[in-house]
Amino acid sequence: MAPTATSSSPGGPPVQAADAEKQFAPIVPSESDENNRLQLQHTASGFSNHELANVSYVVTGDNDDVYKRFTENKKLIITVVLSYCSFLAPISSTTVLSAVPEVAATFHCDGSIINLSNAMYMLFMGVSPCFYGPIGTIYGRKWVSVISATLFTAASIGTALAPNLAAFFIFRILTAFQGTAFLIIGSSVIGDIYKPTERGTALGWFLSGTLIGPALGPFIGGIIVTFRSWRDIFWLQTALAGAATIFVVFFQPETIHYRRADELKNLARSKKAHILWQWLNPFRIIRLYRYPNLLTVAAAASSLVWNMYSLLTPIRYVLNPRFELTSPLQSGLFYIAPGAGYLVGTLVGGRWADRTVKKYIKIRGERVSEDRLRSCLPFIGIAIPVCMLVYGWSVEKRVGGVALPVIMMFLQGVAQLFCFPSLNTYCLDVMQARSAEVVAANYAVRYLFAAAGSAVCLPAVRRIGVGWFSTISAGFLVVAALGTYATAVHGRQWRDTVDAKKAARKDGENNQV
Repeated sequence: MAPTATSSSPGGPPVQAADAEKQFAPIVPSESDENNRLQLQHTASGFSNHELANVSYVVTGDNDDVYKRFTENKKLIITVVLSYCSFLAPISSTTVLSAVPEVAATFHCDGSIINLSNAMYMLFMGVSPCFYGPIGTIYGRKWVSVISATLFTAASIGTALAPNLAAFFIFRILTAFQGTAFLIIGSSVIGDIYKPTERGTALGWFLSGTLIGPALGPFIGGIIVTFRSWRDIFWLQTALAGAATIFVVFFQPETIHYRRADELKNLARSKKAHILWQWLNPFRIIRLYRYPNLLTVAAAASSLVWNMYSLLTPIRYVLNPRFELTSPLQSGLFYIAPGAGYLVGTLVGGRWADRTVKKYIKIRGERVSEDRLRSCLPFIGIAIPVCMLVYGWSVEKRVGGVALPVIMMFLQGVAQLFCFPSLNTYCLDVMQARSAEVVAANYAVRYLFAAAGSAVCLPAVRRIGVGWFSTISAGFLVVAALGTYATAVHGRQWRDTVDAKKAARKDGENNQV
């Protein structure tokens, strides 16, 4: 039976949804029952009670009160704050790149060891979503953001003061673990306040912070390390993080439609602990990948992040010798090109994704989540691989001067902003009741690949050359594009197949009982 339309009070969850949860749902449900119950929190919805709902009619959200809780100006302020916060963890991942030789000299080690610290940073950015995704669903968005921002600030201070290499590694890891919360919670907030046909545009602006940060980080780091100590990079990061803490306290309201912690009221402590473990178990995130469509979209996002970090990480070691540059500031200028591309892409990439959704609604007469993925196919499958090949081999063969690799990096930046809004918004659309967890699963995989890219790119470039390494990255993108196309065509069927197997398994268990 499909859930009926509901309305929301300005300060709380949908009224009928909350009543339905209290009246019909057991306190400790099976996974299937839990997912069905979670679907009831969404308003004016015709979703079926599958975990990955198959939308069989036009769902625009125009009549849903939950998307009208905030004025357009308030939504804009929230998006700006979220975009600023999303800037912090990614910029921290790359500001040190321009200062790698200086940091290595301080701690008496090779530059590859400092790049390994960046790989560890990415690794823990990948681990963190497995915890912050469920926490944001249980306790809401606002105070998770406040706590993570505060801890991010503290870890940044620790990095700036690190007395030895071990302390530097530890505080970098702690910074990464806290910083990813901005990305998970921010995406979920966008899903909370914007209706489906507007999310791509809003996410485009939000994601601009996650992409401009890594590109501009080395430029900023290059300026600082040219005139000051590398430790000042992390004092600047501390100041930015402190500002983020203030912003989320005063300008980020609670936006979640239904806070699962409300179900724990009046329960015994042991019962609460048992239920919380069920909800916070990180294997819940991993189990989402039984759905092939989520796996292929994660692979697509991972190919983009691999490409970005494998492009950015070795610039000082690759382009400085190629163009006979002598200072961190000079190599830092190269990072402006992809950063400018990300900024330009922000203006159009998200709108392109939303436009594609509306186009296919008119064609089908219904909204199917997978249709959004079609907007990124020309860019992930053709534009970015071509740019990567031209960039790598022009540097390898010393042709085209400075202009050619700079143009290729700029175009890649633009093209990536045609891809990420599509992929991220799909994660919000396809499984709305657990959108924070789906986004978390996606970020977990993509940052594991970012860690791998950061760790292997410099040794690989030294061994096989930047041309062949760029060819490998381009091949990864093409394979990911093929998987994304298969998901756009068959993803709906894949979801239904997995749901049918789950339902059959549950029926079998019930019959045995």
